[in-house]
Amino acid sequence: MNLGITRLMLAAEILKLRRNRTIMVVAFLLTFGVVAIMFGYDAIQHASNPGQNGPAGGLGGFGRAVKALGVFFGLLAASLIGTEAGTADISSGVFRDLVATGRSRLALFGVRAPAAILVTCALTGLTFLLSIAVTFLLAGGSPTPSVSVILESAGWILLGNAVVCAFAVGLGSLTGSRGATLVAVIGWQTVATQLLLHIQSLGSARDWLLTAGLGQLMPVPGDIAGISMAGGLAVAVVAAWAVLPTLIGGWRTHTTDA
Repeated sequence: MNLGITRLMLAAEILKLRRNRTIMVVAFLLTFGVVAIMFGYDAIQHASNPGQNGPAGGLGGFGRAVKALGVFFGLLAASLIGTEAGTADISSGVFRDLVATGRSRLALFGVRAPAAILVTCALTGLTFLLSIAVTFLLAGGSPTPSVSVILESAGWILLGNAVVCAFAVGLGSLTGSRGATLVAVIGWQTVATQLLLHIQSLGSARDWLLTAGLGQLMPVPGDIAGISMAGGLAVAVVAAWAVLPTLIGGWRTHTTDA
């Protein structure tokens, strides 16, 4: 399969995701909508009582937006889009037809995660631009992030979204069920992971949770996991959460009955 065909397949996969209006609207609300509401609420709070409530922008507001896009609401949008990309062909019954065209099963699987990542990052990128603008416009004289912090934060958000998308695509390709995959991904990341992070008796075993790895790499002040580990281990943990589900999903797509 040459580069031209790969590009066409990737474009077709992106188009399938974009044309799913329900998915796109919900993902937009989870990213742009949530961050806009967050900054708006903070701005109203500051205007009503500046003495007790800091400015909506500045480093504080920017940090909250980065965390929201990297591991909280951005994660939900990435899970939603990744799940759709991983299960759409199977759940809609067109996988058999795609295989019948002679396309490699691995090629069909290989464009799913990149398409989901590109669509997700387009939404979070737009929201990140909003966050930067509001950070400076509503700083109110408070410190603002440097260019290096902004660039590092953009990369960290991209990393978090990409890993969760890959995880959802791989699991979706394994199960073939939208509902089961979405519940599993969101339930694991938002409920089970948070519970495990607070069980101190697990010790270093908690280091292998995705949130712990992302928390160690986070470029803005604050804490999202309460765990400290070596930077190299954090990179390995994050990479494992992207690579292993992708390998499993690729194997399942290659071996499943059409």
